[in-house]
Amino acid sequence: MADVFSKAKRSEVMSRIRSDGNKKTELTLIAFFRANRLTGWRRRQPLFGRPDFVFREHKVAVFVDGCFWHGCPKHGTQPKTNAGFWSEKIRRNKTRDRLVNATLRKAGWGVVRIWEHELRPKNKTYLLRKLNRAVAGLAHNREAPS
Repeated sequence: MADVFSKAKRSEVMSRIRSDGNKKTELTLIAFFRANRLTGWRRRQPLFGRPDFVFREHKVAVFVDGCFWHGCPKHGTQPKTNAGFWSEKIRRNKTRDRLVNATLRKAGWGVVRIWEHELRPKNKTYLLRKLNRAVAGLAHNREAPS
């Protein structure tokens, strides 16, 4: 079925739709933090790049990157329709991610980027180690519950 709007009008309509964030992945990570007794994190902190989570005491910013939106080398896919637009969009996201990482690190912050696929239950041990390394001593020697 053909679109009822012109291309320009459809673009205008779509540009007004605002995201509510990566809510599912953030809630999954919150559950992971709680299950592993990781404390001290906060959300919605006023920090460059708007990290998903911040461990202020340890100066660590945590980002959860969607495999599609940030071009995951394992799971990132390239749409067949409007391929040029999506390729450019993902390229810009990667460029912005590098800028955010560099800016935060220059300001003395540690940066942890977690891929969406790393939130799967089979990766819990890896993810706990990754977070423990970044947030030195936060969950010292804790094992993931079975």
